[in-house]
Amino acid sequence: MPASPRRPARLQGRVFRGSLAVADGLLTPAELRSSAWRPLFRDVYADAQLEITHRTRCAAAAQLVLPPGVVIAGRSAAALYGATTIDRSEPVDVLVPTGQRFGPVSGLVVHVGAIDDADVTRHQDIPVTTPTRICWDLAQWLPTEEAVAIVDRLAHQHLVALAPLRANARARIGHRGWRRMVRVADLADAGSESTPESRLRVRIVLAGVPTPVTQFVVEREGRFLARLDLAWPHLKVAVEYDGLWHDDPEQFHRDRRRLNRLVGEDWIVLHITAKRFREDFDGFLDELRQALRSRSR
Repeated sequence: MPASPRRPARLQGRVFRGSLAVADGLLTPAELRSSAWRPLFRDVYADAQLEITHRTRCAAAAQLVLPPGVVIAGRSAAALYGATTIDRSEPVDVLVPTGQRFGPVSGLVVHVGAIDDADVTRHQDIPVTTPTRICWDLAQWLPTEEAVAIVDRLAHQHLVALAPLRANARARIGHRGWRRMVRVADLADAGSESTPESRLRVRIVLAGVPTPVTQFVVEREGRFLARLDLAWPHLKVAVEYDGLWHDDPEQFHRDRRRLNRLVGEDWIVLHITAKRFREDFDGFLDELRQALRSRSR
């Protein structure tokens, strides 16, 4: 049986520079390549017994890879604020000030742009762009649907306010990327409660359908009946997104019981699954348009 890899106490539970560990005599180059250690970036390693998350990678990059002035940004910064989730294997977004040379670095996506002092803060002891700057960068770097979904989460968590965000976007008319920021800000909705619902709403609106109300509450004589993901209340048409959580029989039961309360209230409720959203959105869109037309006559 092969011997277990050597794990010096000074390196256990830590992220460290491999070259320094070798120079200090803690490990040999061969030991550094053993299963005891996990490479994160060039010359940056972690104890393999650590749980490696995207935050771990962001912190390691900020501490051991990034030069002064370069900060965590975009989706990575949003993930640190809890506005999105990123798999540990995905690269870290960083923003480099215009005129500063840095990169490329394996494991990082390097973006270059002007950075004001007001655009940078520290969160979880990591230098990151502010939520407002995150929104601007997402609008430039991501497809509209994906950018809006993250801005929705930032707004839902009260990390950005949409009215000032929209005003700020329009105040920067003429700046590079301002049109994309205006579009994303106008499409964002703090009422959205999940990323799939945000993407569904944005795709519906970009298809030319009037903007729905998010999380609309239906009442009867002042008593709560149901809350709908997306609704056109004046037409009594709604859309419910059936996501992966409906694999839970109890959740499915609760949702269907909630919607059954609308029987007799003259609502049309359309359902769309994750599979249909991916594979037959056009077919669903035809059904939605037909439902809206039927109530507009």
